[in-house]
Amino acid sequence: MTSTSMTLPDRIGKLLRELHPDFLKDTILAVLAQVMEVEVSHLTGAEHGERSSERVNYRNGYRPRPWDTRLGQLELAIPRLRLGSYFPSFLEPRRRAEQALLAVIQEAYVHGVSTRKVEDLVQALGIPTLSKSEVSRVCQALDTQVEAFRSRPLTLAYPYLWLDAKYVKVRQDGRVVSQAIVTAFGVNAEGYREVLGLAVGASESEAFWREFLRQLVGRGLHGVKLVISDGHEGLKRAIAAVLTGAAWQRCIVHFLIEQHEEWQLGRRHLSEQSLADVLAPVAPLAAEPTVATPGNLSKVA
Repeated sequence: MTSTSMTLPDRIGKLLRELHPDFLKDTILAVLAQVMEVEVSHLTGAEHGERSSERVNYRNGYRPRPWDTRLGQLELAIPRLRLGSYFPSFLEPRRRAEQALLAVIQEAYVHGVSTRKVEDLVQALGIPTLSKSEVSRVCQALDTQVEAFRSRPLTLAYPYLWLDAKYVKVRQDGRVVSQAIVTAFGVNAEGYREVLGLAVGASESEAFWREFLRQLVGRGLHGVKLVISDGHEGLKRAIAAVLTGAAWQRCIVHFLIEQHEEWQLGRRHLSEQSLADVLAPVAPLAAEPTVATPGNLSKVA
């Protein structure tokens, strides 16, 4: 397990941008659609389809407009008006809308959708103060997208499963604490890798790992033949208990990092011969994975 100063939202945002850009694109489009509806409602004096004596204008369909972002080109559907025109405020020059949207989506994935964060977002987009109901609509759109991704069914078989944890420093109740973010990467039969699940906890205890793996199985995780992780004893026991029958292999990268750190602490340096000595014990593990059962995982250090 490794430690980093990257924040949880930044860490998750990096993973999602690398492996699930479509999720971020769809979420951004859903939030912006609600934002544009709110702005147009202010201009027309009424909600979409609402009968109101205060109405001063009417909607007149939508017009497409591409928007280039770091995630690729997004196709916006901008509302049109019968009288005059409408141009979204977040597209005005010098608006850092994309960065603000990504930040709030990352935050929502970790801590849930926050009304205050959404209010900060609309201010960053240059939108006037919204009513509680309007903020609620934007929150609902964001929450729907994030929750759909987090709980999406895992319909494919994933023969290879990588499990890892990183410790990051986060601020809680006015103090900085260390928390673990555990990640499951799966590779399907066609060789495509994706993030299957993410969870945050105070530590990576056996109970925490078990619950995490059970949630993945509950969403449909199946067909796992090989699990790769470091030698954390609690994790190994959780794998044996939940993914019975799957083979387990110690991650060679983690092993080399741990060995290198031990050598550094001893004021030694890895030479070509010492590296060969380090690799020798793990060569059989790479060739013959260990079947994950409660009785044999403890034999592999």
